[in-house]
Amino acid sequence: MTIKVAVVGATGRMGKLVLDLIDASQHTTLHAALDSKSALTELIGADVVFEVTRLEVSERVVEYCIANDLKVVVGTSGWSAQKLAALIPKLEAQPDAAVLVIPNFSIGSMLASSFAAQAATFFDSIEIIEAHHAGKIDSPSGTAVRTAEMIHEARKALTQPLIPGVGQTARGEIVAGVPIHSLRLAGVSAKQEILFGGVNETLTISHEVSAINSYSYGIMASIRVAAAATGLMVGLQSVVDATVS
Repeated sequence: MTIKVAVVGATGRMGKLVLDLIDASQHTTLHAALDSKSALTELIGADVVFEVTRLEVSERVVEYCIANDLKVVVGTSGWSAQKLAALIPKLEAQPDAAVLVIPNFSIGSMLASSFAAQAATFFDSIEIIEAHHAGKIDSPSGTAVRTAEMIHEARKALTQPLIPGVGQTARGEIVAGVPIHSLRLAGVSAKQEILFGGVNETLTISHEVSAINSYSYGIMASIRVAAAATGLMVGLQSVVDATVS
């Protein structure tokens, strides 16, 4: 089956990559390419909507997709656990719709976050440093937020708090108990380090992307899974699990 894909945010760096991937694949065809002047009605008839914009736009696109029983892959940062939870009753009311929120399409990033969640049960001192290209507007990154939430989930049975004090403004933004420090620098594509401090030892889990084509596998796998999905899926791991199940 050929999957008809509509791309929202088609003029951005990620949007252009998705357009190239759709064109190169024999399993996908472009239904519509939307920019900031396009009407969301252009999405109607697509098998999958791929959205990578800004949070305020992303929220409108997702609401529209759910209301119209569309499948949407969300690559936009800013979808917190609270925002995701609010989608569940809406999706229950539209059982044919699907929302796949993928903070990072890189397999390496997925593994690094998974390793961090495993390590989090052994360390009480944890911080994240994430760096992206100078043109990335939002911070902290969706990947860093998702990693912090995974760390928090892994530690939920533990009583030791991650942050001994609050109000240290130079410690970064605290997400799920984990300080995140964001850098926006020329010459960088995307990098994340999760640092763990223990008794006389430290552990660093680091992942770096040098070009956006590293997201290609994750993007195409997400589109394929979305075409048959319903409900809410979060993270590339859920996509990988669905491809092997």
